[in-house]
Amino acid sequence: MPVTIAPWLQCGPKVRRKFPLRSLLPFSSWPSQWRSHGVRGDVVAGVTVAMLMIPQAMAYAQLASLPPHIGLYACLLPALVAALFGSCGQLSTGPVALTALLTGASLTAFATPGSSDFLALALLLALMSGSMQLALGVFRAGWLLNLLSRPVMTGFINAAAILICLTQIPPLLGLSLDRGDHFLSDMGRMLLGVAEFDPLTSAFGFCTLACLLVARRLVPQLPMVLIVVVVATFVSWLIGFADRGGRVVGEIPAGLPPLSIPPLDWSMVVALFPAAFVIAVVSFMEVTSSATLISGRLGTRWQQNQELIGQGLAKIAAAFSSGMPVSASFSRSAVNFASGARTGLSSLVSVSVVLVAVLYLTPLLTHLPTTVLSAIILSVISGLIDLRALGRAWQASRDDGLASALTFGSTLLFAPNIQNGILSGLLLSLALMLYRDMKPRTALLGLHPDGTYRDLERFGLEHPHPALTIVRFDSPLTFVTSEAFEEAALDAARVQPGMKTLLVSGVGINNIDATGLHAIATVLERLSAQGKRLAFCGLKKQIIDPMERTGLWQRLKPHAHYRTEQHALETLLAELDHGAENGGEKPEAP
Repeated sequence: MPVTIAPWLQCGPKVRRKFPLRSLLPFSSWPSQWRSHGVRGDVVAGVTVAMLMIPQAMAYAQLASLPPHIGLYACLLPALVAALFGSCGQLSTGPVALTALLTGASLTAFATPGSSDFLALALLLALMSGSMQLALGVFRAGWLLNLLSRPVMTGFINAAAILICLTQIPPLLGLSLDRGDHFLSDMGRMLLGVAEFDPLTSAFGFCTLACLLVARRLVPQLPMVLIVVVVATFVSWLIGFADRGGRVVGEIPAGLPPLSIPPLDWSMVVALFPAAFVIAVVSFMEVTSSATLISGRLGTRWQQNQELIGQGLAKIAAAFSSGMPVSASFSRSAVNFASGARTGLSSLVSVSVVLVAVLYLTPLLTHLPTTVLSAIILSVISGLIDLRALGRAWQASRDDGLASALTFGSTLLFAPNIQNGILSGLLLSLALMLYRDMKPRTALLGLHPDGTYRDLERFGLEHPHPALTIVRFDSPLTFVTSEAFEEAALDAARVQPGMKTLLVSGVGINNIDATGLHAIATVLERLSAQGKRLAFCGLKKQIIDPMERTGLWQRLKPHAHYRTEQHALETLLAELDHGAENGGEKPEAP
């Protein structure tokens, strides 16, 4: 029997005024969905994701330079809150690689990794980034996140993935990496100190990595991450890996995470603001990728602003429950959906399983080698590297390619301050967009054999009449483009010596502001002073309305109401002919 899903459910439909409770509390819609398809899929998916989440959370906490148990804490209350208040029930919220890397990289300049001060700043960072997302969602300003273009994200994700892989090489080999101002220089110095190389640690790491990569290709349905963690922990205990100098997770505090208030040091709030902004944006881009993919397969729509509220509240919950900045994991969300999840109940089941592990099973993880966590990170992150995407950005547009390449290069060069890389790409992409907008496309038009008016230079056409020139303006007419409009119009008026009427095809003008209105008035006055006429065709209502309010329309209306170029041409040429018959000089037809 096919599953019928109510249109306001699943992956964020638009807010329905008829259902204010479901708009404010998305989880109130779950029971109606359970009646449609039951809860078995949610339960199975929740247990499956929890098996993957536990080792991943510990690994990503290590990536953020935090104790492994902090990652487990971030899988509890934050995941619960995100499931209750998010719009897409299949998202799995918790520690993720990019957010963890940004967290660790952003805080190393302010505190010693792993220290209590470092953890306090991680909580502050979670509070700040969560508050930003919450504010964007509450005020329905999620569209601002669209300013971060796909090429910029592509460059950043590739560079960040490479950096994540590089950061895991030292623990994989049993080496130590001294943190400095430049990550690549630190890596170079570390590789020269190969005397510290630990063969036993490397054996654990490379065997784990090989098992994960082979299993992903041959038996992807197996929970291989959990299997290698269990086997590696048992082998480590059996051979006394820690007693031989190997690094292990060590004792993990049992019990619920302590509730606390993040330190509100205003000087640190100012210092961490750029990092918090980048985390808020980048983490939500991962949410967007997952929600868009899942909603596309379900044939539904997800609600961006509601998901911002859910993810923002999740980060705030992490800040008050000794966690770390969280986000929705692309890989875990995909597993969640593929395993049958249809509501946030699956996340509640995952939280329950992780809670049992935190309360009762943490002693079993004491002997887990940290190099195994590094192998887990490498196996997941290696799939994010797609350098061909940089080439595709160049093929699509030189500007996109430049923004993507700059983001990629600056992220690597600025490391560990990788937030500077994405900010550089963001600023460049916005600057290039503004530059493109300041250079709108204009074209002189002629009559094409197919009966339409097209770019006469491109198609080798003639002007429609020696006394009339048509120019098309393909851009909003605002303060950014007003100067270009004036230049294009006045240049078009000089193209034909005997020109009496300039017809502007305004079908491409979708918006106008006060500066644009002033530009039209300026062109009108200058043409009138030369005894020439300004006409428009194809103007839209949103352009005519401000003209009417400012009085400009009354001056233009006699020759600005035409709908098409042909309509305008017939009327204007008839007027020119009539004027010639009454004593004016009639121009010769082409």
